[in-house]
Amino acid sequence: MTIIDTSVLIDYLADRDTPKTAWVERNVEKYSCGLTDLVLYEVLQGIRTDKQVAAVQEELRVFELWPTMGPGIAVKAAENYRTLRSRGITVRKTVDCLVATFCIENDHELLHNDRDFDGFEEHLGLKVIHP
Repeated sequence: MTIIDTSVLIDYLADRDTPKTAWVERNVEKYSCGLTDLVLYEVLQGIRTDKQVAAVQEELRVFELWPTMGPGIAVKAAENYRTLRSRGITVRKTVDCLVATFCIENDHELLHNDRDFDGFEEHLGLKVIHP
């Protein structure tokens, strides 16, 4: 499973042509691609009208939706945050820490465009798609 992060989805929904949005276009029907509930939350919180929210939700139905939170992920994400912090890496957003930990714990790959995930890849084994 490849989880698509908010940082890629925003460009994808805005029809921006980037290597990562091109990867989504080419592979969404070939491979299992999904979103976490936290990514869905981040995308929807930035939309201004109910009509736009409905349209985006419809467009995102091509992706499998994964619930992320639970006591196990919360504890492991906090541990991962502390591990990276001890190495001088500060993760700027809690949601990114939770998404990365969810992917690591469930052996999912992540497609992203956000430097907050670099430490997870380098030090904690996060699998990242690099198109």
